[in-house]
Amino acid sequence: MGSSSPSSPFGFSEEVAMLNEFFGDLIAEAYVIGDPVVPNRNWHIYSAMSAERKPLMNGDDDGVTLEMCMTRLDREKAGVFFKGSGNYTAQEVRNLSGISDIIPSHVTCDFEFDPCGYSMNGIEGPAYSTVHVTPEDGFSYWSYEAMGLDTGSVKLEAVVRRLLRCFSPGEFSIAVTCRCVSRCLAVEDADVEGYPCQNTGNQELPGGWWVVHRNYSASNKECGVKTAPRVSMQGWKEVAEEEEMGGAVTCPYVSFA
Repeated sequence: MGSSSPSSPFGFSEEVAMLNEFFGDLIAEAYVIGDPVVPNRNWHIYSAMSAERKPLMNGDDDGVTLEMCMTRLDREKAGVFFKGSGNYTAQEVRNLSGISDIIPSHVTCDFEFDPCGYSMNGIEGPAYSTVHVTPEDGFSYWSYEAMGLDTGSVKLEAVVRRLLRCFSPGEFSIAVTCRCVSRCLAVEDADVEGYPCQNTGNQELPGGWWVVHRNYSASNKECGVKTAPRVSMQGWKEVAEEEEMGGAVTCPYVSFA
């Protein structure tokens, strides 16, 4: 699992310790990817897998997971998620916001909250997607996750563009998880106009999995690969190594295959 949430009732080390109590019989690792100079922009990862799982073989592919978190949402576009804006049904909110266009083939079940907010679950075969929206100005937030996607039929760069059209956020983070590092790092230019990359990093996980993470902001800052020092802590690790992306990041682009 991954998250860019800036805070929680517990620190990450406490959360990891609690998870380890439930998954103590699995191979578990925890990481934080991010730039220590930029607060509240870290990506927290907890990975657990069975020791009996077969090793990764050439050609193995369990699909791709895309996670995207957006903040500072456009006020006008976020307005549709308030009950008083038009007393829309959940289906109408889905259509008006553009959520229905993200992956149109997914069968969806969604719910609108009172006085504001929205949640959706979508499914198609082994793939699923989720959306959660908190639209209040000042701390607006949107999260999206899609897992088990067949990138032969669903192009991630197109999904990212559709997500950005829904809300025009001021900032967003992207994390892609897959079992094929060449797929995670391969270059397939998807222009994210107006959103220069702030920092990027990648981390190998147990079982041959990889996570590629990038932060973007609607500013004029340049992109760079940021490195945090390794810090050993009880039950988890902070990412320490800078791993060159081999040209996979050409800002302001998001590159997925």
